[in-house]
Amino acid sequence: MPKSKRNRAVSLTKAKKKGLELKTGLVKEIQECVDNYAFIYVFSVENMRNSKLKEVRNEWKHSRFFFGKNKVMTIALGREKEGEYRENLHKIANNLKGQCGLMFTNQAKDDVVKWFKDYSELDFARSGNEATSNITIDAGALEQFQHSMEPQLRQLGLNTTLKKGVITLQSDFQICKEGDTLTPEQARLLKLFGNPLAEFHISLLSMWSKSGVYEELT
Repeated sequence: MPKSKRNRAVSLTKAKKKGLELKTGLVKEIQECVDNYAFIYVFSVENMRNSKLKEVRNEWKHSRFFFGKNKVMTIALGREKEGEYRENLHKIANNLKGQCGLMFTNQAKDDVVKWFKDYSELDFARSGNEATSNITIDAGALEQFQHSMEPQLRQLGLNTTLKKGVITLQSDFQICKEGDTLTPEQARLLKLFGNPLAEFHISLLSMWSKSGVYEELT
């Protein structure tokens, strides 16, 4: 006799189960870091670049970084005083908004604060970023480009022509003005002409020490 479908158990999907396991594992990992490191910093990132953040991680191999998944990190630390993992950690959790992360380290506070204050890396701005200066290309030969690039440059708005196989800009061209919200074409031109207008920077917002002391850093 066939089994009744009414009595069939419904299990969670593998995707949901895997997602729950990952979140549970992250919570455990963060709480282990709370136990093993002397300091926790909340940091925010300006002009996020995965490659740049990877470089910072490599520079600070003796420390641990968690970036993204703010909700899970907040759960690990404790949203409120009554449920926090350690004293005053709920204050750290309340700072996890937007493009923020956690850094766990045993390095002295002065060393950490100085390094991040001095650190910044220029990069090329992306579409939607704000132009930080006026950039103009002077008329003349563009010998840095192969002749095959000429149609692409024209498509990006430049008044170019080929003269004896050399791309030539026939009049000055302003890529952007300070304050412009960059279009995809402007961002592409800035990169082609080697003008990095974005600055990757990490700001330290607050700090917690194992003694339970919480401190705002901004």
